[in-house]
Amino acid sequence: MTAALVAGLSALELDADIAARAKLSQYIALLDKWNRTHNLTAIRDPAQMVTHHLLDSLAVLAHLPKQARLRVLDIGSGGGLPGIPLAIAQPDWRIVLLDSNQKKAAFLRQAAIELNLANVEVCAVRVQDYMAYLLFDVVIARAFSDLATFATVARRLVAPGGRLVAMKGAYPYEELQQLPSDVLVAEVPAVRVPGLDVQRHLVIMEPRVP
Repeated sequence: MTAALVAGLSALELDADIAARAKLSQYIALLDKWNRTHNLTAIRDPAQMVTHHLLDSLAVLAHLPKQARLRVLDIGSGGGLPGIPLAIAQPDWRIVLLDSNQKKAAFLRQAAIELNLANVEVCAVRVQDYMAYLLFDVVIARAFSDLATFATVARRLVAPGGRLVAMKGAYPYEELQQLPSDVLVAEVPAVRVPGLDVQRHLVIMEPRVP
């Protein structure tokens, strides 16, 4: 697992130090442990978790803003994806993990404590009921919903100049056609995930200014 992680980080050209690599490995161990009783992910093999979850999450970094102190909201975080890997890789970012499932939120809180992620906040609430005291530069979702639903419920949480980012598999032609008119599609880049021979795309959107 460690070799696959190091190779994957190198392929993604991510400069993760020893401490960050240790936290990423520890996160996979925690996910594997909790998954045995709480069904956080259908993937049971820790080695597969590295490619399918960890590297899949980190691969989006190349397409996110490079600024320091970025505010990121991860909607439907589940087992902490992509929020926790992003928080480990970018300790100066502020990341809120949002999931209405209490068991998943309990895991997220425990993971943030054990990994010493001071830049992570966990909220166990539906996105429709979430009230943000500050808006976000990036609102991201990995397996939350279709694009139209995501854009509809999340656009109010995006700061001026911010972006909605949906992680998808194959190019989502039909979902793109269903997007509301108050959301502009900025780009739909293909994402390369080391060790994963499947299609991955990001749908990067911007709320239209009224």
